[in-house]
Amino acid sequence: MQLTRHTDYSLRVLMYLGVNPGRMVTIAEISEAYDISRNHLMKVVHELGGLGFIQTFRGKQGGIQLARPLEAINVGDVVRQMEENLDIINCNAPICPIETVCILRGALDEARDAFLAVLDEYSLADLVNRRKRKLRMLLGAATSHAGP
Repeated sequence: MQLTRHTDYSLRVLMYLGVNPGRMVTIAEISEAYDISRNHLMKVVHELGGLGFIQTFRGKQGGIQLARPLEAINVGDVVRQMEENLDIINCNAPICPIETVCILRGALDEARDAFLAVLDEYSLADLVNRRKRKLRMLLGAATSHAGP
């Protein structure tokens, strides 16, 4: 199973904000740090804001920041909400002639559920806290003035 780029970028945005707690961050800053299109990030940020993972602020001093504590952002929840479709296969397009006796879809659904169950064990804090200093360093000088 491969996550969409949209979900990947969503997790990257959250991680960037996680290593910059309490600091207003701009889309341009995140775009530069990850070398990701600003236009694509705007869509990601808009959706993350709508889902309540981040807060967005307009204006000269505006930017984005986490709307919840690191520990309250579950990776499995983020993936479920950002992915448009978690079905691994579609047995209806075209209709499969063996669908009524096939157990493949059930097996793949079970594997997907196991994948998500593992992600449910991780919070944003788990993704960033152990290596926060190294993450800041890799993401560039823009994050170097943030707290510990």
